[in-house]
Amino acid sequence: MSDAAVEIEYLRKRYGRFEALGGVSLTVPKGSVFGLLGPNGAGKSTLVKSLLTIIRPTECRGTLLGAPIGDRKTLRRVGYLPEQARFPEYLTGRQVISYSGQLTGVSNSEIKSRMDGLLSLVGMQGWADKAVSTYSKGMRQRIGLAQAMINTPDLIFLDEPTDGVDPEGRIDIRRMIDTMKAAGQTVFVNSHLLSEVEQVADYVAILARGQVIRSAPMSELTRGGQRYVIRSSGPVPPFVREKLEQNGIKVAGDTVTLETDNVSTVQPVIDALRTANVLIREIREEKPSLEDIFLEAVKGQGREAA
Repeated sequence: MSDAAVEIEYLRKRYGRFEALGGVSLTVPKGSVFGLLGPNGAGKSTLVKSLLTIIRPTECRGTLLGAPIGDRKTLRRVGYLPEQARFPEYLTGRQVISYSGQLTGVSNSEIKSRMDGLLSLVGMQGWADKAVSTYSKGMRQRIGLAQAMINTPDLIFLDEPTDGVDPEGRIDIRRMIDTMKAAGQTVFVNSHLLSEVEQVADYVAILARGQVIRSAPMSELTRGGQRYVIRSSGPVPPFVREKLEQNGIKVAGDTVTLETDNVSTVQPVIDALRTANVLIREIREEKPSLEDIFLEAVKGQGREAA
């Protein structure tokens, strides 16, 4: 049995002469939080909608939850929160969740047994029986999350889940994503908020101009460019600086920088500084942020295209 919740061998989507997706290949491991990143117009929503058969791809080969992409029965095991979700204004939050459950084949008794728990999870107990027309954008997103989970899906697609949500709400949504992962569900997050994805994702793919240009575990993406920075109280003495620079270590004033992910290389530097009676006031580990990695990848892809 495959360990992939989604295995895209080849996905292509054209709108007339415009190619929105140009032969995408992608693997989403089961039980993971997978982040799809990309600039506006990169094809992120097109990819998600193609997997869900909301739009028909020009060409598509692959599997979703072990079945061919597009299998109707399998889609009942999938949850979906679309970008800028729209629900009938006259329905209450409870009715929206119930309606979504019925669409995916959940029985009325199961909907009733799951309803209060979901409303509690998304923090909408007090608003469940009020019309959607009275909701703020953040409240609509919360109800949208609940309706995406009513069928206890194995795979959940969240398209810009924190869009329009206040900082407290974003924290709550990250907590909900952690809860889904802990339950063994696979969460596919499509977002332009890099800091949000960085805090929840196990794996990340970067999409640009309809192509996946980077795809790797988060830990692997941020490993490159790691360094350790040591700051002293006052400039590093010249004789110590010379010795460190001979070993390829950067020294500038009171700052010593080691371009490495091997912490064992830091100790000899600390020993050299202390032997010279240099007072150390700070030691910190630095890693490139997801934003750094994203900008580098997108700029590199732009140069290749040019």
